[in-house]
Amino acid sequence: MAPENPVQGPTPRFFTWEEVAQRSGRGKEQWLVIDRKVYNVTKFTRRHPGGSRVISHYAGQDATDPFVAFHINQGLVRKYMSSLLIGELSPEQPSFEPTKNKELTDEFRELQATVERMGLMKPNHVFFLMHLLHILLLDVTAWLILWLFGTSFVPFVLCAVLLSTVQAQAGWLQHDLGHLSVFSTSTWNHLVHHFVIGHLKGAPASWWNHLHFQHHAKPNCFCKDPDINMHPFFFALGKILSVELGKQKKKYMPYNHQHKYFFLIGPPALLPAYFQWYIFYFVIKRKKWVDLAWMTSFYVRIFLTYVPLLGLKGSLGLLFLVRFLESNWFVWVTQMNHIPMHIDHDRNVDWFSMQVRATCNVHKSAFNDWFSGHLNFQIEHHLFPRMPRHNYHKVAPLVQSLCAKHGIEYQSKPLLSAFADIVHSLKESGQLWLDAYLHQ
Repeated sequence: MAPENPVQGPTPRFFTWEEVAQRSGRGKEQWLVIDRKVYNVTKFTRRHPGGSRVISHYAGQDATDPFVAFHINQGLVRKYMSSLLIGELSPEQPSFEPTKNKELTDEFRELQATVERMGLMKPNHVFFLMHLLHILLLDVTAWLILWLFGTSFVPFVLCAVLLSTVQAQAGWLQHDLGHLSVFSTSTWNHLVHHFVIGHLKGAPASWWNHLHFQHHAKPNCFCKDPDINMHPFFFALGKILSVELGKQKKKYMPYNHQHKYFFLIGPPALLPAYFQWYIFYFVIKRKKWVDLAWMTSFYVRIFLTYVPLLGLKGSLGLLFLVRFLESNWFVWVTQMNHIPMHIDHDRNVDWFSMQVRATCNVHKSAFNDWFSGHLNFQIEHHLFPRMPRHNYHKVAPLVQSLCAKHGIEYQSKPLLSAFADIVHSLKESGQLWLDAYLHQ
C-alpha cells in the first residue's frame, strides 16, 4: 500500500527579477539567470574557467545568450552548474528583464537555431590547416632571406615585414582557437591555442582569455570592456562618456587633440611599449607557469635562429621592429570596428542590440578577409563568437535582414573609411568633451 504521506522533494524556490538584480556583485552576492534558472555564482567566479570578471559582468542579469555564445558543450557545463542552482524565476516573471527587446531576442534565438541547422558552426579543418601552413611558410621564408642574402638593410627590413605578417596572421589564428571555432572539442582548441599564441607569438593564452571574453561579453561598456580602458586616462571615448567626463571637469589629457596624439601613443606603441612587457607581469603575478613555458619557447626559438645571423643586439632590434610593425597592423584593424561605435555604461540591453550597436563591418574582399583575419565581419563574429570565420559571410544576409526588420543600423564600410572613422570619432568625442568641460 502507498504511504499516506509520500516523501516529496524540496519545494523549488522562486525569485523575481528585482531580487536577482539586487545580487549584482555590488554587495556580497552574485546571482545570474540562464534559461529562467537562477544560479548563485558568488563563490564560483574565481573558479570559472573563462575568468572571474566575465561572469561577474552578468551578475544580476539574464546570461542565457552569452552562455550559449561562449560554451561549446553546454550540456556538460550545465551538469557542473547544478551545484550552483538555487531556484528559478517565478512563473509570472518574464524570461528576461524589461530593458531587453523580447521580440528581437526571440527572433535572434530562432536565428541561432537556424545557424546550427545550416551547419555554420562546423569548422572546415582544411581552411585552418592551410592558414597555419601559410604562417609557417612565411616564418621560414623570413629567416631564409637573411641566410641567403645577408643582413644588409634591404634583407633586414624585408625579413621584419614578413615576420610582422607572421605575427599578425598568427594573431588571427590564435583568436580563432581561443573562441573554440577550429576544433569540435574544447581540449583540442585549448591545446593548439597554447602552441599558436605561446610558441608562435610569445604571449600567454590565459591573458588573452582574461581580456578578450570580457570584451565580447560587454563590448564598449565602460568598466566592463577592457578594450576601452584607455578611457579616461588617455582618450575620451564615445559621445556619452566624453560629455560626462567634461561635465565632471576631469582632464587627464588634452582630449581635444587626441585625434593627433593617437598616432603617437596608439598604433605604434601598444605592443612594443605596453603588451610586450605587461604579459610577463601578468603570468608571473598569476603564476601561469604553463603559459610562461610556452612564451619562453618562442624567445628561445627566435634567438637560436637569429642570433647566429644578427648577433644579440641585431636580434633584439629585429624583434622590436617586428612588434612595432605588428602593433600598427593590430591596432588599426581591431579599433576600426569599435571606437567609432556606441560607447556607454552597461544598460543591460538584449544581446543582439548590444553587439550590433558596438560593432561595424568592413566590406568583404579577399584582401580584407586576409588582412583582418575575417574581423571585417565583426558584427557576425560578435553575435556568434564560436562560429568559424569562413562562415561569417554566409550568415551576414540573415543578420542584415533581422536588423532591417527591427530598425537597427547595420554598418559596413570600405577599409580605408573604417580607418579614417577612428580618427574622426576621436576628434568628435574630444570636441564634445571640451564643450562640456568649458560650458556645462
